[in-house]
Amino acid sequence: MNTGLPRWLAVPAVIGFALVVLPLAALAAGVEWSRFAELVSTEASRDALWLSLRTASASTVLCLVFGVPMAAVLARARWRGLPVLRALVLLPLVLPPVVGGIALLYTFGRRGLLGEHLEAAGIQIAFSTTAVVLAQTFVALPFLVLTLEGALRTAGSRYEQIAATLGAGPSTVWWRITLPLLRPALISGAVLAFARALGEFGATLTFAGSLQGRTRTLPLEIYLQREADPDAAVALSVVLIIVAVLIVLLAYRRTSPIPGTQLRSGPRAIGAVK
Repeated sequence: MNTGLPRWLAVPAVIGFALVVLPLAALAAGVEWSRFAELVSTEASRDALWLSLRTASASTVLCLVFGVPMAAVLARARWRGLPVLRALVLLPLVLPPVVGGIALLYTFGRRGLLGEHLEAAGIQIAFSTTAVVLAQTFVALPFLVLTLEGALRTAGSRYEQIAATLGAGPSTVWWRITLPLLRPALISGAVLAFARALGEFGATLTFAGSLQGRTRTLPLEIYLQREADPDAAVALSVVLIIVAVLIVLLAYRRTSPIPGTQLRSGPRAIGAVK
């Protein structure tokens, strides 16, 4: 394999790859494959997997709805307090998930900042499926924002400025120029957000609890089975890994750039607004 890189880089690279691959291989080796179908097809396992896929999909949609405008503001706005705002938005990346769960509980819980008023209106969020979606959105949103903000800064505003001089309004520029240029980053960010939401544990347990069919996602089911049935916990862990790998492979296959296409997308889009 000719990479053009210094040979000494291969040593830490191999160690790094091994650090990731070996635990996954050990996990796969620990599965009791003769009982795999039985272990992953129980009612509790099916409920947990289906709930995880539904809530992770819903939270990814919320991340797109809120995260794309947030990334645009962080990348293009000029405001003195922007670094502080960016730090707050990215804070869930470094916070322990359980802290995020407690923060959500104090916001949407029965006696929380907003939860008290919602409770008076007959709306209860904590310890519901909605709470699972909110917890997943809270921890996954920064992944999408960070990916898109970096893409927006790298792309610059040249094509947008050219389109504006041709008479395109801000909304036209956004839909015809900015978003098409962001497509690869948008898909990558959405995949990262979905994967993070799918594996969320701490914030979900703290804010939503663990009720089968309602708030018990696959990571929570794995945690419970770890003591009750270790073989089931290992099998379900493999299922979660397989789902995550398939999603990531599918998404990155769709975003693999064809040489020259990214450079042509801007001029082609500008031609569309003339």
